[in-house]
Amino acid sequence: MSSAENYFITTPIFYVNDVPHIGHGYTEVATDVLARWNRQNGKNTWLLTGTDEHGQKILRTSIANSVSPKEWADKLVAEAWKPLLETITIQNDDFIRTTDERHETAVQKFLQKLKDDGFIYSGEYEGYYCVGCEEYKQPGDLLEGGEDFPGDKVCAIHTRPVEILKESNYFFRMSDFQQKLLDLYESRPEFIQPESVRNEIISFVKRGLDDLSISRASFDWGVKIPWDDSHVVYVWFDALLNYITATGWGSNEAEFAQRWPAIHIVGKDIARFHAVIWPAMLMAAGLEPPKRVFGHGWLLVGGEKMSKSKLTGIAPHEITDVFGSDAFRYYFMSAINFGQDGSFSWEDLAARYQAELANGFGNLASRVIAMVSRYCNDVVPAATEMNDADAVIVDTVTNAFGNANAAIDRLAIHDAISAVWTIVDALNLYITEQEPWVLAKDEANRDRLNTVLYTAVEGLRAIAVGLSPVMPLATAKLWDALGLAEALGGIADQHLSRAGQWGITPDGLRVSALDALFPRIEE
Repeated sequence: MSSAENYFITTPIFYVNDVPHIGHGYTEVATDVLARWNRQNGKNTWLLTGTDEHGQKILRTSIANSVSPKEWADKLVAEAWKPLLETITIQNDDFIRTTDERHETAVQKFLQKLKDDGFIYSGEYEGYYCVGCEEYKQPGDLLEGGEDFPGDKVCAIHTRPVEILKESNYFFRMSDFQQKLLDLYESRPEFIQPESVRNEIISFVKRGLDDLSISRASFDWGVKIPWDDSHVVYVWFDALLNYITATGWGSNEAEFAQRWPAIHIVGKDIARFHAVIWPAMLMAAGLEPPKRVFGHGWLLVGGEKMSKSKLTGIAPHEITDVFGSDAFRYYFMSAINFGQDGSFSWEDLAARYQAELANGFGNLASRVIAMVSRYCNDVVPAATEMNDADAVIVDTVTNAFGNANAAIDRLAIHDAISAVWTIVDALNLYITEQEPWVLAKDEANRDRLNTVLYTAVEGLRAIAVGLSPVMPLATAKLWDALGLAEALGGIADQHLSRAGQWGITPDGLRVSALDALFPRIEE
């Protein structure tokens, strides 16, 4: 077992009734950036993602497509969900499917434990059920159907009619955990974030918790209840367990003890499942709750939450095919305050790509390498005497990493990028003011020219390391072009908590030509 601090972070597992859109990509990238950053800070990092493959919605989708639910899930995972990870450069450590045998076996073991310990009983249930949410709805969660569905009650999230279901089910004694959950929220204010989601969940729990229906007998696509195979496990109860079934619970206790508890990154619409039902399940089993549940905002397109059914869904590859995966990752992590809703538009993406990536960062990298080539025969010069202008860059780099590391600790990815970006802006201004092309005209200025160019290269080194969790491909290219790989090792091995120290780049490195990191996009 590693002596390094453990950092276990998860995406939700995604529902395979359809192909991924940029909302799914957004969650994956955010989680991946946090994992890469912590991995580069020497933590024993584990990133888990995967797919949720049971439940009524998938059964209905597969029937509509004339295949079995398992065939449908296999096809979607192979052709859409796993390729998504490559499309947007996700470095996950594991991929769990709820149809994996390791998962199904552990789910049954967990259920049996809860039943043996008196937390599960049988009863009758009747209520409004939304197949889209795979959830029974309270009257307050419903809207009138209006012109589209006159006389019907519709789900507030999916705006589709709900069904009235009456079943004999097994129930989890969730009501037993109301006070324990409130105590958890009070003793650990950081447990649910951001504050808006935390407040909503606390008020939901204070209103009173019902016991949870955790089985279905009206269809058979799911994990069988171990003591009654005429019932399958409610899809959410099954899905939430992925976080521990993927990390050895019930089969590899040493691995589980090393990994758990996790930080969960989820959309705010499913934060309630993760911050209420899930910790209650864990407490019932005598396990520690998660470290943190972070419910990020929605991606809006034309003012509406992204969804396939409303045709606002955009496939990630539609963006990466034009702008590349680094630009996808940068745009969604920097343009939206992580935790709040954010709007996507092609115009905003194109404008930021041009101004910030092509002109801001990419052009800076090209210019610095070109000047080292032209004025110093490809060799990074040694700095001699530093003046006040150089000291500004040194201070900017130091402050940037102090602020960026603090931002990552509070999961504020956008703030971390802004902090690193202060170096991009400062270096662009520095080069404009120091005019190395003028210094190069007079040999008497050679020492000053060398100091300016060394300062620019060392600033680029810091930028490359700071942006590497966000834009791994472009920063690796820059790292190689600066000759840093041979001197310092790979960019992913650079410690982000130490990246703000000055003078890490050794002089005498040989730079090589750099193709445009962010090529101009033809309209």
